[in-house]
Amino acid sequence: MNFLVEITLIGCIIYLVFYLRSLKRDQINANSLNKSLKEELIQKESDFKLRENNLQQTLHSLQSSFEIEQKSIAERKCELKEREDKILKDITELEERLSEETEAKKKVVSQKKSSEVRLGNIAETLAPFLDQFNFNPEECTFLGMPIDYISFGDEEITFIEVKSGNSQLNKKQRHIRDQVKSKLVAWKEIRIK
Repeated sequence: MNFLVEITLIGCIIYLVFYLRSLKRDQINANSLNKSLKEELIQKESDFKLRENNLQQTLHSLQSSFEIEQKSIAERKCELKEREDKILKDITELEERLSEETEAKKKVVSQKKSSEVRLGNIAETLAPFLDQFNFNPEECTFLGMPIDYISFGDEEITFIEVKSGNSQLNKKQRHIRDQVKSKLVAWKEIRIK
C-alpha cells in the first residue's frame, strides 16, 4: 500500500508541478498581455494627447485667422462706409451744381427767347419799311396777333406773317394759313341797330 500511496503522491506532485507550470505560464502570458495592453493604452493616450494638441493648435490658428478676418472685414466696412459717404457727398454736390447750371441755363434761354421776341416785335413793326416787304405799307393794317398784317390790295387781300431768323409759325398761325390755302375764308357783315 505504501507503494500505491507513493505513486499516488508522486502522481499528485507531478500533476501539481505541471499545474503550477501551467499557472506560471498563464501568469507570464497574463503579465505579458497586461504589459502589452498597458503599452497600447499608453500609446493610445499619447496619440490622443498628440491629436488633442494638434486640434488645439488648429483651433487656436483658426481663432487667430478668424479674428484677423474680422478685423479685416471691419476695416473694409469702414473703408466702404467712407467711400459711400464720399460718393453721396459728391452726388449731392453734383446735383446742386446741376440744379444751379439748369437754373442758369433756363435764365439764359429765357433771356434769349425774350430778346428774340422783342427783336421779332421790332421786326414786325418795321417790316413795312424794309426792302423784303413787297406790299404797299399804306394798304396794310397791323393786327399783331395771330397774324401780323392784312394787306388790302386792289387785286387781293393778303394775310402777312413776319418772321425773323429760324422762327416758325405757331399752331394757330399754321391753322390760319391752311384755311386760307384751302379757300376757307368767308365774308360776314354784321349790322348793329
